[in-house]
Amino acid sequence: MSGNVPEGQPEDRPWQSPSGPAPWGQNQQQPQWGQNQPWPAGQAAGQANPGWPVPPPGQFHGYHAPPKPGIIPLRPLGLGEILDGAFQACRRNPLSTFGTAILFQVIVAVLTVLLTIGLTGSLATFDPITASSAEVTGLVASALSVGSVLILLTSVGVLILQGVLIIPIARAVLDERTGFKELWKLAGRRILPLIGLGAMLFLLWTVSIGVLVVILIGLSLALEDAAIAIVVIGVLAAVAVAVWLNIKWIMAPAALMLEGVGPIAALRRSWTLTTGNWWRTFGILVLTSIIVSIITQVVAAPVSFLAFGFGSFTSAPASTEAALLESLPVLLIVQAVTAVFTAIGFAFQAGVTALLYVDLRIRREGFDIVLLRENEARAQGTYSPIPGQSNRDGFGHPGPQGTQDQPGA
Repeated sequence: MSGNVPEGQPEDRPWQSPSGPAPWGQNQQQPQWGQNQPWPAGQAAGQANPGWPVPPPGQFHGYHAPPKPGIIPLRPLGLGEILDGAFQACRRNPLSTFGTAILFQVIVAVLTVLLTIGLTGSLATFDPITASSAEVTGLVASALSVGSVLILLTSVGVLILQGVLIIPIARAVLDERTGFKELWKLAGRRILPLIGLGAMLFLLWTVSIGVLVVILIGLSLALEDAAIAIVVIGVLAAVAVAVWLNIKWIMAPAALMLEGVGPIAALRRSWTLTTGNWWRTFGILVLTSIIVSIITQVVAAPVSFLAFGFGSFTSAPASTEAALLESLPVLLIVQAVTAVFTAIGFAFQAGVTALLYVDLRIRREGFDIVLLRENEARAQGTYSPIPGQSNRDGFGHPGPQGTQDQPGA
């Protein structure tokens, strides 16, 4: 006989009969693996008991798959499970996810067209040869104003959209469906803090960019020969820092909506959750953005080509103003189609971010146990409508009022 068991001692291998090996589980004279056998009297816990069978090498009995009440299993998630869960959540709640995203994008698109038409009208009447310095300054100021307003609308709109869509995605984790009206009923109380978070981040980025521009201009004037190198290095460093901070704060809307904390506390929670998981979070979000961008361009590009191609066959307009009026319907159609598919992409990205938030809390705080407890309470009809807002989860993260729950309190 080979192995660590000496020959002639079959009693050390209880899964074998005296006449030779027997298949596991067929030896009826020994207690079966997994049965609740009493611990022998007078024997300390942890000591070897040759009368108890152990599984053969390479076999493990008693594994149970983690519970999956909704779109994801309640355990740390993989990339495929996050992407599939986000798609399943959007598919199960089309009005609250796609409907809300399309509503936001249509509003932003209409405002974009109106602002762009006004700026285009100013450009149509602008003559760079005969224009005075005051006219040039006014046009530049108008362009900067329009650009700033569009960036502000887009940034705040995307942040609010991401925060609002966290709710139906999180509820889908526990197999709860969320309608359009129910979504806004649950999210209505947190809209003002969410707008405050967006305004705070926008102000922070604006001040940071302004300070950076002043510093780069000062360095360029002081070092004339190395001005180009200074500007390039400064811009690249600023972009790297901005990307790093954006990933560190990407979970703030989810923490604000699901945990009921304020804007500053939400930023701290996001910073804590992404600590040690920055590269994984960054990779998943970048991959999601690439997928959404490719799908959006594949669908929107042919529509834009057909719309502008159809407009090119119309009669030549008598003036520039007439050309702008004729191109307005085509521009509206292109913007509407682009807004719809961009909204679908935003909804999917919001789903991925929400599930990343759940995954990070599972990995750091055992949030799967909290969700399992809330799923059991859901069966009894005594659960919170927003997952994660149970008052006493015992894991030390903020409760629904932003307080710090202590285990056993």
